[in-house]
Amino acid sequence: MAHKFNNTIGKLSSQAGRLLGKALYPIRGNVLFFVFMFWLGYECTVLEVPHVRGAKPYALAAEELFVDIYFVCLLLVLLPLRIRRWCRAVLYTVLYSTAIIDVYCFVKFKSTLTPTMLLLVGETNGSEAAEFVSTYLSWDIMRTEVGTVVMIMLLHILANIVVASRHSLARVAMKLRPTAVAYRLVRTLRAWILHRRDVTRPYRVALQAAAGVAVIWLFIRCWQAVEPNKLAYQRLMGLETIGKVEHELTRPERAVQYLPIYRLMFSIHANDLAAEQVRKLIAAKDEVKVDSCSFKSRNIVLVIGESYNRHHSQIYGYELPTTPRQAKWEKSGMLTKFTDVVAPWNLTSFVFKNVFSVRAVGDEGDWCDYPLFPEVFRKAGYRVTFITNQFLPKAQEAVYDFSGGFFLNNPILSEAQFDVRNTDVHRYDEGILADYDRLKPGMGTEMPDAGGRDSANLIILHLMGQHVNYRDRYPADRRKFTPEDYNERKLSKRNKAILADYDNATLYNDSIVDQILRRFSDEDAVVVFMPDHAEECFGDDMRVFGRLHSAEIDYRLAREEFEIPFWIWCSDRYARCHPETVKAIKAAAGRPYMTDRLAHAMFFLAGISCPDYRPRYNVLGDEYDMDCPRTIKGTADYDKLRDEYLRKEQERIAAEEKDGKRMNKNNKKRKKRR
Repeated sequence: MAHKFNNTIGKLSSQAGRLLGKALYPIRGNVLFFVFMFWLGYECTVLEVPHVRGAKPYALAAEELFVDIYFVCLLLVLLPLRIRRWCRAVLYTVLYSTAIIDVYCFVKFKSTLTPTMLLLVGETNGSEAAEFVSTYLSWDIMRTEVGTVVMIMLLHILANIVVASRHSLARVAMKLRPTAVAYRLVRTLRAWILHRRDVTRPYRVALQAAAGVAVIWLFIRCWQAVEPNKLAYQRLMGLETIGKVEHELTRPERAVQYLPIYRLMFSIHANDLAAEQVRKLIAAKDEVKVDSCSFKSRNIVLVIGESYNRHHSQIYGYELPTTPRQAKWEKSGMLTKFTDVVAPWNLTSFVFKNVFSVRAVGDEGDWCDYPLFPEVFRKAGYRVTFITNQFLPKAQEAVYDFSGGFFLNNPILSEAQFDVRNTDVHRYDEGILADYDRLKPGMGTEMPDAGGRDSANLIILHLMGQHVNYRDRYPADRRKFTPEDYNERKLSKRNKAILADYDNATLYNDSIVDQILRRFSDEDAVVVFMPDHAEECFGDDMRVFGRLHSAEIDYRLAREEFEIPFWIWCSDRYARCHPETVKAIKAAAGRPYMTDRLAHAMFFLAGISCPDYRPRYNVLGDEYDMDCPRTIKGTADYDKLRDEYLRKEQERIAAEEKDGKRMNKNNKKRKKRR
């Protein structure tokens, strides 16, 4: 009885051991794939660390690589051997090619694979590709990180050749059998190569079980560590619009695309989403209709700044002289500042989509279902110029710029919107002035005649403004403010230096804007200035700069990241020719406004009558709806946030005054008792 029981236990133990040992099968069946793909992936994470202070390789690279490669090996081991070999060959081709291209881009362009880079490749023809290869590919590239990846690939090929020939070599040696010793040696080596079949069964089962337990334990521990990143990447790839993708990437728990293949898949996904919106925009372009145009304003200039906090502008009450030139223009009466303007988003690309589309927040459909306002201007007969220092396609472009610029850079949409564009970005915004001087009519590169209305111009100038890094936004010789100017602020010396850089960038922006106005001071021109959004810069001495992208929006965040400067400047000649328009501008200065409705004010200035123009969105018109909700970030009512904040502040002040009166009354009673 005991013997049978022991046999049963032995069989169960053996079966359990074999079952646990199966956890090792995916690795045993694809051992070279596992080893070299792990090596390749880890090398890519180490080699492609950005050249910025504090940058480090992905901390969970080893854990996530183990999970990823083990899962692929598990799928491979389920396939028949012949099919498995072909699948591995395909994977080798894709993974090594992607890694080499990704590392090459990092070496040459200081950027890994991006959606813009993939888009540029798709737009490259054969001759351009041949020119690229002859220019950039050389033997010198093998001395860089690219050579490391190529070396791993060559070693992998060599290892595959050795392993593929092991069985045939063993068979040849056994047939020769020169001596008994050689025969036993070959047999022993063959046994070790073929998974140690000479080991006695109980020990082999125990060894397999131990190895299987180790693999299972390791997989579980690694999965627990990397599960949040896997879920974040799944969420990212499941989003349905490029705008949602960009917003997802602002979250602190965003996915880390730590491997070249992940970056390639994301770039393909982002391009597919952008292509879908481009198709809608092209369809909307064909629906543009203009009933009439009076060309009321012959020169309309729209200046779009970047990351401009209104509370750092001198003309809005900031204590430091950051906008002295604008202050002079305002004092002259030519510049009218609007005092209650907010941006619809705190992301440049979202703002550009909302500003350029004639759709306003709250309308049906998506922004790309409507025409873009420069298309309407061109249809009306205006010559449209777009000069940008940010939205030009470049290899190292981040997804944020890709999301904001894809509809401006698409060849069909660009032709529909603009008569002329610049082709280069500049370190400083004074390059935009040089581009305008070079591209304006009469400078040798005349803009084409737009329907015979060659004297009517819409000029859009997009500046880099105060985009981080602030120190890079102004020349060193234009530095005026220093950390010592903020001694009363409760900030560290480092934060004071950052604050000084922001204010210096604001001062430099003031000089650029002033130069733009001077170029039109003798023309019949109106200039509209607005930044895309605001930016945190140590408001209330909070140790925060940049943007928080918080899901929860309170009034403090809205004040710092959404309240923006907005003003309209009219030349003396314009004021003489259009007194009623100037009167309307000054009357609108205190109205609540959000810049998603800008297109309708622009139509009013141009005298364009079209089906897309809605008077209730025109802040300069008598029919403007001042009660229209200003929904920021698509979720929060700005006016309700502000009203609630003001109500609580009034209650707090009233309570403090009440407490103060009570304390005074008690003090008087004490004095009487004495």
